[in-house]
Amino acid sequence: MTKFYLCLIAALLPLSGHAAGEIERAQTLWAQSPHGRMLERILPPSVTPQQLPEPNSEGARLTARYCVQCHHLPNPQMHTPARWQPLVERMVWRMQGRGNMGALMKDMMAQVQAPTDAELATLTAYLRKHGQREIDPQHPALRSRSGQMFSIACSQCHALPDPQRHNAREWSAVVKRMQGHMAWANTVTGVSALRTNPELDTAEILRLLQQYSRR
Repeated sequence: MTKFYLCLIAALLPLSGHAAGEIERAQTLWAQSPHGRMLERILPPSVTPQQLPEPNSEGARLTARYCVQCHHLPNPQMHTPARWQPLVERMVWRMQGRGNMGALMKDMMAQVQAPTDAELATLTAYLRKHGQREIDPQHPALRSRSGQMFSIACSQCHALPDPQRHNAREWSAVVKRMQGHMAWANTVTGVSALRTNPELDTAEILRLLQQYSRR
């Protein structure tokens, strides 16, 4: 966890003094918490505050302010706009120590600050604005074997994206980044020898996305 936080702080140094202070506070919470190792496993370290959409907006600031108290910074594209609403409400409920782990949740969240009602509205609106544009369930891409692999692989971590979201070159970079995230997940929470059936062919998934990508 110490190594993780060194990397996180290095990525956040260009931020304003206020934002850097918030990250330092989160660093202290994780380092001192006996639950820090568990929190570290929730999300992969996939995005920095500078990479958030509209990084200088109040919504981005609040995302970086509150979300890193309990896990790595989430990408707004993890979920659809509709999904973000109940998810944020549930996260705030947990931040208030009222999650489904009783006394353990209260202990984990003892030093965590929850957003005010006004901040919550801004934060939710921001995540919904930049949420994932999900693929149409009737999209022809999903009817093929490649489409089934795409659905199995990508839905493990986030909403299934519309192939039109990126062009062919962009998809190549996105899929490569997702491979890194999945390797991280195997390292942290599982073993690489475990495979979903049917076995997932990343190259085939990439070809499918590029076939239906934005021109």
